[in-house]
Amino acid sequence: MSAPGGHGAAQWDDWRWQMTHRIATVEELGRYLRLGDAEREQIRAAGRHYRWSITPYYASLMDPDDPACPLRRQQVPAVQELDDEIGLPDPLYEQDNSPVDAVVHVYPDRVAFKVTNVCPTYCRYCFREYFVGNEDEHHTRRKIDEGLAYIAAHEAIRDVLVTGGDPFLFSDRRLEELLGRLRAIGHVEIIRFGTRTPCTLPQRITPELCRILARHHPIWLNTHFNHPRELTAEAARACGLLLAAGVPLGNQTVLLKGVNDDAQVMRALVHGLLRMRVRPYYIFHCQLLAGTAHLRTSIEKGLEVMQALRGHTTGFGVPNYVLDTPYGKVPLLPQYLLGRAGDEVLVRTWNGAVWREPNPRGNDPPAVPLPELPDHAYPDAATPRRPFPATRPAAAPVPAG
Repeated sequence: MSAPGGHGAAQWDDWRWQMTHRIATVEELGRYLRLGDAEREQIRAAGRHYRWSITPYYASLMDPDDPACPLRRQQVPAVQELDDEIGLPDPLYEQDNSPVDAVVHVYPDRVAFKVTNVCPTYCRYCFREYFVGNEDEHHTRRKIDEGLAYIAAHEAIRDVLVTGGDPFLFSDRRLEELLGRLRAIGHVEIIRFGTRTPCTLPQRITPELCRILARHHPIWLNTHFNHPRELTAEAARACGLLLAAGVPLGNQTVLLKGVNDDAQVMRALVHGLLRMRVRPYYIFHCQLLAGTAHLRTSIEKGLEVMQALRGHTTGFGVPNYVLDTPYGKVPLLPQYLLGRAGDEVLVRTWNGAVWREPNPRGNDPPAVPLPELPDHAYPDAATPRRPFPATRPAAAPVPAG
């Protein structure tokens, strides 16, 4: 992408320049978007309640003429944020699951390690809004030291998710130091990063950063793309550098109304991610965060999107649709497993056909019992003895000669 607005390429490609020139006022935003007077006042009103900031790079991807642009909906304050009767400031009750300030400990063998409260952009749906961008919640070196001490003292912790904020906003030196201290803890097997920089600040992914990560393997990374328009050449280059350094990449998408709650949009997103060698990992149902009523969908809408992916794209390109709760993540799946009818289990396939699988239950009572169905349920279901006619496309004729 050429640098817009008369900025030099060297400036535009410098992640520090991008950070120091983040957009945080209506006047600055007006250099990238055509804003009407009413929209300007609405942005100011919502922005007084929830902090906002956008990198010039990400702002340049937005449609300047469309207030409903899916990228604008993610980042630009909207007056609808002020009308949310059921939203909560900390919907996952992370503060109740934090034995020390920097650590969230929900699962027995892994923790989230919040090392910073700064992000390149402040997403309007971030479930950690109680912390991210909050000047009163800045994590000092003392708090990070407390987190490292907690991890070292609990030998059951084998997996550390380094998150924030965005941990890649640390300098290379600070990241190297943090990784070295985590690797010095013998029971920590896996270090994961959660970062949106490949999407909102791809300039941060430099060869030197990748060399640092490669020195501390195994390192895993989950990033966060929500819409196909975010899959730019710059993003692909950033992901390519990480992959070349041996860092496996996954993507965590948030299901958002007006952004990606559409089967075709979601399919285009996962196909684009696969072309970039980023595996679609999760679709998170949007949290019950204060100020996000206009972005939340029903769970039924999410199931509709998932059902449109299964069977219509590569199997490993179908992410897991989950609801995060204070007790952990809960998979949300279309109902493929219908139940048991005697010695057969009935399932619904991707295209709606019902299959009857012979599967004697055995003598031991099942730990996870299936719903019991009458033997005559789904009388037209196919079985190994009476399959449906083949539904695959007919083979193309072979040219003569």
